[in-house]
Amino acid sequence: MIKIISLFVCLFASCQLLAADKILRVNDFSDPNASYAIKMLKLAIAHSDNPNYQLEISHENFTQTRTNEEVRSKGLLDVCWASSDSDIEAQLRPIRIPLFKGLLGYRIFIINKNDQAKFSHVKTLEELKKLTIGQGRTWADGRILEANGFNVIKTNKYPSLFYMVEGGRFDAFPRGVNEPFGELETRPNMELAVEKSLMLYYRMPFYLFVAPDNQSLAKDLETGFARAIANGEFDKVFYGDKAIQDVMQKANMKNRKLFKLDNPLLSKETPVDRPELWFDPQTLSDADQQTAAADLNTSAANNN
Repeated sequence: MIKIISLFVCLFASCQLLAADKILRVNDFSDPNASYAIKMLKLAIAHSDNPNYQLEISHENFTQTRTNEEVRSKGLLDVCWASSDSDIEAQLRPIRIPLFKGLLGYRIFIINKNDQAKFSHVKTLEELKKLTIGQGRTWADGRILEANGFNVIKTNKYPSLFYMVEGGRFDAFPRGVNEPFGELETRPNMELAVEKSLMLYYRMPFYLFVAPDNQSLAKDLETGFARAIANGEFDKVFYGDKAIQDVMQKANMKNRKLFKLDNPLLSKETPVDRPELWFDPQTLSDADQQTAAADLNTSAANNN
């Protein structure tokens, strides 16, 4: 009898371990891209060979550096997301599918609403470089901008950047074109606006990351994304996302003066030769956008 009880205890413990292996811990504190990244994570899981992962979402006040370390060491987190470069890819294992199809590489500026004239007079890249730029201290974007000759002022906390640009600590806070409209909606009392005429571009993938030795999870996510891209579900989520739709409606990307920059931090493994993974605002028609959004809404309605 004791042997039977012991067997059941062992089986129960094994089941508990298997269940624990299926929990994916992520953190979404103070991150405007968190809800979209989690949506894409769920999409990859749903299309993987192991769709029973359960997400456990925390709201800890972690910096990006702390978040990366918790994933790398298999501490409190299993998955994170970030703009990628060779440094972070040396620490963590990237899932090399750009979640925003490279859209974050198109950068427009949050500025003090009284400063538009500074930017309206800019005609050349050299003139733009005379203005100061704000960035997070650990962000890859800051290093890219510095490599291209910009004067970059950095801070540790993402929320501080809005107060700093409002207060004149720097002239502009570059954001991926999908980011600033929602960010300003949540800060209606600040003296901020989206700059109207200029846009930067550099190749900037935004990936999910896992621990370097977490091969099984990496494989599941890569398989899930491959299937979602092949059957069109990835693009449906992308074009159907409210923030992306805001970009199409508000950013006026085709009519902005575009300055192309080099990204010396880009990993050699970046899938630049796969055009289906990258967004091109010059080739996308209004009909394409509307069709993708309609398909997503239909799919959501059918799942309810």
